Amino acid sequence: EVQLQASGGGAVQPGGSLRLSCAASGFTLDNHAIGWFRQAPGKEREGLSCVSSADGTTYYADSVKGRFTISGDNATNTVYLQINSLKPEDTAVYYCAAGTIVLLTHRVCAAEFRSWGKGTQVTVSS
Repeated sequence: EVQLQASGGGAVQPGGSLRLSCAASGFTLDNHAIGWFRQAPGKEREGLSCVSSADGTTYYADSVKGRFTISGDNATNTVYLQINSLKPEDTAVYYCAAGTIVLLTHRVCAAEFRSWGKGTQVTVSS
């Protein structure tokens, strides 16, 4: 059974940092795109970042460039999202997903995200 589990969320003050983890089980991440998304209350889900498990190509949405860093460890089937300089508007439930790559470049992340993990809550407030 394919499973993804996001963890590492929490309550932090503005300016703080968090590292989210996405652990995959039941399949290997070879030749997949792993993506991070978030959804704030009352808002649509937002794509944040993707990484290719095949060659490490990364994509970042303009809204998170410079503050978010995605990385992966194929040996442990885990993908991380480092979030720095957290802002109140980063408050959301963060999800990871895995899927077959359609197109993944530094400018585009298109994948058939079929496997989704339960989210992890990030709350940024003073």
